[in-house]
Amino acid sequence: MIQIVLIGLGAGAVSALLFAALATGKFFTLGLFYLTPLPILIAGIAWSHLAGLAAAATAAMMLGFMLGRWFFFTFLLGIGIPAYVLSYLAMLARPVSNGGGERLEWYPPGRLVLAAALLAAIVIALTIPVFGTDLDSYRAALKSAFEQILRAQSGTPAGAALKTPGGGDPTALIDVLVLVMPLTATALSMITSLANLWLAGRIARAAGRLRRPWPEITAMTFPNATPLVFVAAILGSFLPGLAGLIASILSAALFLAYAILGFCVIHGATRALAMRGLVLSAAWIAVLVLAWPILLIAIVGLADGFMNFRARFAPPTLPTHKPPNE
Repeated sequence: MIQIVLIGLGAGAVSALLFAALATGKFFTLGLFYLTPLPILIAGIAWSHLAGLAAAATAAMMLGFMLGRWFFFTFLLGIGIPAYVLSYLAMLARPVSNGGGERLEWYPPGRLVLAAALLAAIVIALTIPVFGTDLDSYRAALKSAFEQILRAQSGTPAGAALKTPGGGDPTALIDVLVLVMPLTATALSMITSLANLWLAGRIARAAGRLRRPWPEITAMTFPNATPLVFVAAILGSFLPGLAGLIASILSAALFLAYAILGFCVIHGATRALAMRGLVLSAAWIAVLVLAWPILLIAIVGLADGFMNFRARFAPPTLPTHKPPNE
């Protein structure tokens, strides 16, 4: 128990330093900031979920003591608790019967992706009251914040007409930023969480402290009810006010989850293809360069629940069946 506490204290201190490094204003510290959940995840995965909880609490208290109470809650709700929850779920297992014996069934990767999506949506939704208590005040506060950022970057004094560096009217740009910011923040939060979770698992595995077998990520699936939740979130995004905004945030998170699933489907279904490298390279480059093909990738992930592409095209050795709890 003492070792778990010490690991939690050390990991929490490192996480707090990674978070606080952003205050220096150096560009390279942005990369360190995105690694803030990593020590908590490593503690939770390689040692115990109690170590992860201690790390999250330690980091939050250190930041609260050094920078103020607002940073305590910001870190705890935005980074600490989500990282702890993901580490806990990643190491969650239950015994199941297996031909007269018992084996451990680990929490499946598909549900981990959905957990990351839900946590990202909750984190971004919790930031809404910071800017406003209704949709109009929320967007007005965001617009004011973006205007101040553009003024600082362009050197435009307060009271003067704001112009972009090219001399154009920035109103349209700001309006677009206000609309996409919550969705972009949700996607960034989810990607950061999953990337750190994968990295923490790799580090624990390399150190010989990963108790669960490494999952077959390309074979992951989502629960049968997920498409219904996705459709409900999309329909809810048309609601007025903050309800529609929160539903759109959840829609963005689930869309990204289906995009991840779509890439898993493509990776799994193309294993038997001689030109697999070319197909995968084309898919990734198209998404990274053009962005909009991610919609097609997400459609592939959504359709796989009905078409089972991996069973149709993958080699017989690929485990394409759904786990019992999915």
